[in-house]
This record gives sequence, C-alpha cells and structure tokens, in this order.
Amino acid sequence: MARQQSPEPRPNRLPSFIEVLDRKTKPPVDLFSFYIYMRDQQRSVDYLDFWLDVSQHTHLCRHFVSELRRSILVETPELEKPASKRSSYILDHLGDNNDPSGPSTDPHTKEKITDQNLSAFLRQDNNGSTHSPHSSLGSRRSASAIRYGERPPRPSFISRNSPSGSDSSSPAGRVVARADIRASAEKILYTYILPGAEREVTLPHGILQDITVAIEEEGRDDPEVFDMAKDYTFQAMERDAFPGFLRAKVFGNIVPPSRFLRLVLGLIAFFAGMWAAFVLIFLDKPKRIRCWLILPFTIAVYSLASHQYHMDPLLALAGLSEYTFCNFSRIEEPYVRKMMMRRASMVLFITVSIGVALICLFIFVPGHRL
Repeated sequence: MARQQSPEPRPNRLPSFIEVLDRKTKPPVDLFSFYIYMRDQQRSVDYLDFWLDVSQHTHLCRHFVSELRRSILVETPELEKPASKRSSYILDHLGDNNDPSGPSTDPHTKEKITDQNLSAFLRQDNNGSTHSPHSSLGSRRSASAIRYGERPPRPSFISRNSPSGSDSSSPAGRVVARADIRASAEKILYTYILPGAEREVTLPHGILQDITVAIEEEGRDDPEVFDMAKDYTFQAMERDAFPGFLRAKVFGNIVPPSRFLRLVLGLIAFFAGMWAAFVLIFLDKPKRIRCWLILPFTIAVYSLASHQYHMDPLLALAGLSEYTFCNFSRIEEPYVRKMMMRRASMVLFITVSIGVALICLFIFVPGHRL
C-alpha cells in the first residue's frame, strides 16, 4: 500500500527530520527552508544534495522495475523461462514501486525490505536476466539517447509550488533504461564520492571504498550500494544540522544578515537617543520637546530585542518568517505558528516594557542647564 501523501496532523509536537525530508511539513519547517538553511547557514548543502540524489536514484530504479513489471505482464509467454519466473517472483514482491524514496534508517519498515528486494533484482538483471529494459522499443530509444550524449536532466527536488508529499522528480513521460540507472550511479560516484570530486562529502573511508569497488569493479548500480552512505549522511544531518534548523525556524523568524542589520541599526539609534537625551536634559528643554526621544529609543529597543531573540515580533504576529534576506514566507505549520505567536508576544512585551522605562526616565527626569 502506498504511503500517505498528506501530512499527518501534529497538534502538539514539532516535526521530525524524516517528516521534513518526506515533504510532510509546511513552511517554515519544510524541505525548501531546510535546504536554504543548509546552504546559507550550515554551509554543508552537499550532504543534503547527496541524500536527495541517492533518493532520486532509488526512485529511478523503482520506476525502471515498475516498467519492467508491466512489460513482463504483457509478454506472458516469456514467463515460462526459469529466469523469467524468478524475475517475476521478485517483481511481484517489490510492493509499490511508485512511492517516493525515503531513508533506510528504520529496518522495520516495509520500504527497507522493498529496497532490498529491488537491489537483489537489479543485481540479478545486471548479471544477465532475460527481462532487460532494452527489450522494449522505448528503452532502446532511451539507451540510444544516452549513447549520443544526452543525459536525463537533474530534477528539482526543492520546489515551493509542489504539494506536500508529491514527488516532483518522477520521470513520468519517458522510458527509463538500464543505462539511465548506470549513469545515475556513476554521476553520484563522480560528484560526491571519489577523492577530489566536485562536491565531495566526508564519509568514513570504509564506506567510500565499498561504494567505489561496487560501482567500478563489480559493476553494480542498485540502490543498496549507497545504503551505508545514505544512512550516515542522514544521521549526520539529523544530529548536527536539524536541531539548529528547528531553533532557527521555531524560535526565530529572521536570518543572520537581518539580525546583524538590526544590531547595527539598534546600536546607532540607542547612542543617538542617549546623546539627544543628555543634550535635552542639560539644556533644560521642556518635556514636550523631550517626547521626541520616543522615536530613537523605540527603534533602538525594538531592533536590539529582535537581534537578541532572533525574532521580529511584528513580522511573527503577521505570520511571516524570513528564509533569505528580505524574502518571507507564511508560517503554515500549525504548531510552529502557535509557538511563534507565544514567543512574539513575550518579545513584544519585553520590548515595550524596556522602551517605556527608558522613555519615561529621560522625559521626566528634572533638567539642569549647565
């Protein structure tokens, strides 16, 4: 049975990392926001891209096997051959091959068993199974395209316009050939795994060696080749990046450049307000003139409080969260929105209290002309 595409309600908890990767969450804790966080703040987006590319590779294999299953059902005379019978048996136990792929961190899930069966079938098919994808006309055309230099375009994993849980990388409308799977595995190897690769990710030496040997010497391209590396990157992101992402998006709604801008603006406004306040006091100006101090002190306290608490309370109360500098998204995750409203109210109360205290102090203090 296919996995549910709609997010499960989380009335009293924050989303888990696997829910974010499975696109079951909404802004500001969705996959798009996590990608931006990994790119701009963690500076380690290569790990997430590696995980997504391996997930796409698994989905490509599933799509290939799904097409192969349909071709086997059409070519019923071929089922009398022993190899075909074994292929058909494995195909019948692969489950739903159209599910979006997820991490293989939980060995008790049906998806883990499905991926193992999928890898077993692809290894058998790679060793000479009679049911090859090149037996179909569409697959031969796709293989011809690969030979002449065409490559399937890298799909966009991160899209705000795609509905939650949808698989925007589905290769619908084109036939997946065995050469596509091989090209996908080699692309991952040459992009992320080999020493000195364009976007090399740091993995244990044993994992790197196993992947290299499996692809280059054994000729494997099944998803199980990347299982250890995929689990390692999943756990690394879950341990090192995801807690910081939740803190940034649940307890704050502005990005570091905005925080720095508010710090500079707050300090300038604060020193300007202090300078003006002492000038007005020592010139013994009347209180109606001192009321102009409300402006610099309000800007100063609000900006410094926003920097200190990583939150612009007015933007939060308006339901907005910043994902890049001066670019905002609506806060759609219910539990996050509820927590954000509470924290914004607290920050606003503190801001008003400190601002009123400063303003009253410098407005009502007796003047003394020097």
